[in-house]
Amino acid sequence: MRVGQRSADGYSIIAVASSAGGIQGLSEFLGALDCDLAVPVLVVQHLDPRHHTVLAEILGRRTALRVKLAEAEERVLPGTVYLAPPDRHLLVDSDGVLTLTRTELVHFVRPSADLLFESVAGAYGTGAIACVLTGTGRDGAMGVDAVKSRGGTVIVEDPRTAKFPGMPQAAVDTGAVDFVLPLEEIAAVVRGLVEA
Repeated sequence: MRVGQRSADGYSIIAVASSAGGIQGLSEFLGALDCDLAVPVLVVQHLDPRHHTVLAEILGRRTALRVKLAEAEERVLPGTVYLAPPDRHLLVDSDGVLTLTRTELVHFVRPSADLLFESVAGAYGTGAIACVLTGTGRDGAMGVDAVKSRGGTVIVEDPRTAKFPGMPQAAVDTGAVDFVLPLEEIAAVVRGLVEA
């Protein structure tokens, strides 16, 4: 299956958003995914734009998946995690080609989960899975609405057990969520959806 095309019975891409508490959340989620994952994973983690990030190295030690900072005009590959660089919005098109932009902040943040989710929804429709993990603020809520409206699947960490419930609760409040789960159960559901 060419990246960007949804198979008859599966998904094409996973987009994940996290903020405060996200390094731990991403470590647990990505660590429970296998290296032969059939789809790419795009991640927005809110980072301090003033500092170089070693997040790819940290997460790379905690998962069997390949983890890297996303690069402009790069084509995504299955089994690889692409992290939005600090101070850059991450977008993807239907051919699986990434774009990095420095357009305006969204909800006071760049990178924005909303913009990533909206691009994934537009490019992949029913083939998209969006996950919102721990974090403060509302980033991701508009985006999950876009993913759901295009027929994609939305999974949110249970706000009651999230380290920081703001982002998960904002997503749940949209009414556009398919699964609300404790962090430790999310990867198994994602694997089940992708491998179905």
